Amino acid sequence: MTKFLLFNAGSTRLFKNTFKVITLLGLAAFTQEDGPKKPDDSRFTPIVVSDNLDEPMVFEVLADGSVFIAERKGALKKYNPATKATDLIATIPVNTKYTSAEGVSREAEEGLMGLTMDPNYAKNHWIYLYYAHPTEKKHILARWEMKEDQLVESSKKVVLEVETQREVCCHTGGGMTWDKAGNLYLTVGNNTGNQKAAQTDERPGRSSWDDQGHAGNTNDLRGKILKIHPEPDGTYTIPEGNLYPKGTAKTRPEIYSMGHRNPWRISVDSKTGYLYWGEVGPDAAEDSEIGPMGYDELNQSRKPGNFGWPWFVGNDQAFPVYDYATNKPLAKKDPKNLVNNSPNNTGLTDLMPTAPSFIYYPYGISEKFPLVGSGSRSATGGPVFHRSDFKAPKRPWPAYYEGKWIAADFSRGWIMAISMNAEGDYQSMERVAPNYHPVQPIDIKFGPNGDLYVLEYGSNWFKKSENSRLIRLEYNGGNRKPVVQVAVDKKGGTVPFQAKLSAVGTKDYDGDALKYSWKVMGPGRTIKTYTTENATASFDKPGIYTANLLVTDSKGASNSQSLKIIAGNEPPKVAVNIGGNQTFFFADKPIEYNIDVTDKEDGSLADGKISPDQVAVSIDYASEGFDYAEVIQGQRSVDASTQFAVAQVLIGKSDCKVCHQPNTKSVGPSFADISNKYKGKPGVTEMLVKKVLEGGSGVWGEVAMAAHPALPVADAEVIVKYILNSTDKTLSTLPVKGEYTPKIPARDNGKGTLLIRAAFTDRAVSGTKAVPAQTSEEMIILRSPELTVSDAAVVKGAEMKAIGSQGAGFLAMPFANSFLTFNEIDLTSIEKLEIAGAAQKREGAVGGIIEVHLDSPTGTLIGKQEVEVAPELDMAKIMADLENQNKNLQPGEKPKTFTRPVRKPIVIKVEPTKGKHDLYFVFKNDNAKPIEPLMSVTKIKFLQ
Repeated sequence: MTKFLLFNAGSTRLFKNTFKVITLLGLAAFTQEDGPKKPDDSRFTPIVVSDNLDEPMVFEVLADGSVFIAERKGALKKYNPATKATDLIATIPVNTKYTSAEGVSREAEEGLMGLTMDPNYAKNHWIYLYYAHPTEKKHILARWEMKEDQLVESSKKVVLEVETQREVCCHTGGGMTWDKAGNLYLTVGNNTGNQKAAQTDERPGRSSWDDQGHAGNTNDLRGKILKIHPEPDGTYTIPEGNLYPKGTAKTRPEIYSMGHRNPWRISVDSKTGYLYWGEVGPDAAEDSEIGPMGYDELNQSRKPGNFGWPWFVGNDQAFPVYDYATNKPLAKKDPKNLVNNSPNNTGLTDLMPTAPSFIYYPYGISEKFPLVGSGSRSATGGPVFHRSDFKAPKRPWPAYYEGKWIAADFSRGWIMAISMNAEGDYQSMERVAPNYHPVQPIDIKFGPNGDLYVLEYGSNWFKKSENSRLIRLEYNGGNRKPVVQVAVDKKGGTVPFQAKLSAVGTKDYDGDALKYSWKVMGPGRTIKTYTTENATASFDKPGIYTANLLVTDSKGASNSQSLKIIAGNEPPKVAVNIGGNQTFFFADKPIEYNIDVTDKEDGSLADGKISPDQVAVSIDYASEGFDYAEVIQGQRSVDASTQFAVAQVLIGKSDCKVCHQPNTKSVGPSFADISNKYKGKPGVTEMLVKKVLEGGSGVWGEVAMAAHPALPVADAEVIVKYILNSTDKTLSTLPVKGEYTPKIPARDNGKGTLLIRAAFTDRAVSGTKAVPAQTSEEMIILRSPELTVSDAAVVKGAEMKAIGSQGAGFLAMPFANSFLTFNEIDLTSIEKLEIAGAAQKREGAVGGIIEVHLDSPTGTLIGKQEVEVAPELDMAKIMADLENQNKNLQPGEKPKTFTRPVRKPIVIKVEPTKGKHDLYFVFKNDNAKPIEPLMSVTKIKFLQ
């Protein structure tokens, strides 16, 4: 039995359903299967194990907590849990380049790509590395013995070689894992030219661009998952159960599965023996004549198979073989009768039917797997959790995750728990530790102690990143530390002054009683201590002070937070004043604004002692759903970026930093390079917005830019404007007084917010003790003049239903004497309201009166409107009339069709009202029965 819980404004309903859970548009819903309860997110804590890494690729954790880490440029490192240090063990000579057709040497994805420990490492100390040979065109799987944290060079055994090409980039694989029988699995990338579609260039001299000779070739190890059994002497044998029996003509017996583009991290389910891995797909953002849009895949294999590349991707979406000689797409292949007749194919011509993909998703929103998100994608993979895989683990994960696949995406930075039924079929997915945001997770696996380890590659491609690190995601099944929040009513002032310290928001997830200990500290000394939740501190000497709050629960667990207080410099006061309505903005109607800044020490804008160019003023339109609170929390200084606070938040929440950095080249150009190339050119904003949304290639190199079709146009425009202005050396700002006309970006739904923001930093105070500058800001948020019923703060006596139409998400069905409340609404200049709703007989509605009251259900009445039951259409008569009319059509005359009349909104004229009020929409009908709804309502539009 599954419990299906629905939450909506004003009501909570519990349903029981034995069927599969469905997703309703606009409905917040979750399921709780009978059995172990889902652990609270607060029980997961990311701990930094090792940082300062240089392009980390893979890792392995030993029983004692030490960790081996392989870096792409050839470094093998070891983290020592006793010393907390990460030391260089060895440097493997590797190749990291390829030479283009123009003779230019460029970074490739290869280098030191794979690492695994022998299952009997505790006894034989064997370590396996997979790397690109430094001079020869091949990838090597080799084994060494490890003694006293050193590779014994004389022990090296070359186990396997994969012939490659170095004319073009990319895709190398390098994931390794073992099964219970001691068989080693190795993922091998297709090593073929990277284009938006499949690579099927059959022209002479273009074999490096024909994946039919690589991934689709049964006689080639590239684009495969291999399964071998390493032997003690450094050789290997072929285990039973691979794709083709040993001795089969035109095949390689090492192949377990084929038809892969870039299979990545791989794992074996210890219970079922099923194989799981991430598969990186092509870059196309949309379907075209050369093939379908690209999909990444999170795959499962229950037996050897052919996964279809380069002819198929996703759920057998087909690529035509492209004739590059005539620039025409040819016929598509049949996935059930697959034939490889490329001149570059040295293997079998007739191939087995394609195996099904498990999970697949494009750049845009996936309707089948919506939780995977959108934007750049790079499916990583990960382990399947079984408690029995660990012997006496220190911190075992909870039983809730038993049998679930814990998989990550490198570009999107999420970790998912994927549930399967008893047969291994996909059931559902959900985020794991959604408050942890790994920066490009490139490898993920459980350590012997029960913790999940995540290797974060970092922001920069092909170079060292400051945020490259290894994380241990610990699960705490016992007592949790308190979560501490601190605040102060004054962050500084001229001395003497008092500041009220607050611990509001501090909580303990276990409900324990808490003890509070405040310490107010000056340079090197404690000034005052307090043992209350909130306290008032006095400051009579200039300087920088720290107020630290230590909170301890009843079981002894503690946590702390600090804030800074600057004595000797009064914070400036910033005010944003606007004319007209204080709640809504109206597209194409100007808003007058005026910024006031006063500072006790520096003067004010009004007296001319503060110059307007010292004040940062910005006005941004942000799309529906933008969390403007992050702008307030994230910006505490005035510099060039302050003008683009919204853009900074959008970039931080998107995948921009996967490929771009402010001033240095990553896999893509820096923001500074883009600005220098395009700023000031006509139409450049529109051009770059289109590039962000649709993707592209060929301008900055061979790596294609990911498409972002699900990114709101308004957000893309804000990001582009920030990038184009990122090289400004001076403070580029709006005037402190003026008029601004909001514009809704093309293709935006107009339901976003307008953020009017001002910030100012005063001067530091010099003297015997230097006192630093203070920054203050204010932001006014104006919203779209269209509200939905789901925006109501209170719903009383009305039933809320989820809908999938009209862009509303919910509709409200009010009964007699019910009401909806919308808080803090300014009606200045509002003349009437348009309500999307009706009383329809087929819904059982009986009609009634809508009244609009101020501040309570019985407050001042400012408008009302009667809603009568809408007449029902006689569809039988309408269709009969149409049929008769169409019988008498003249030659060439088009048949007549029925178009349902557009429903007119309910219009309520309102009395002139100024200031903000809580609005109560009260629904009345004294003759209605308690079970009779009066009408249905979805949206309310405020009109001037």
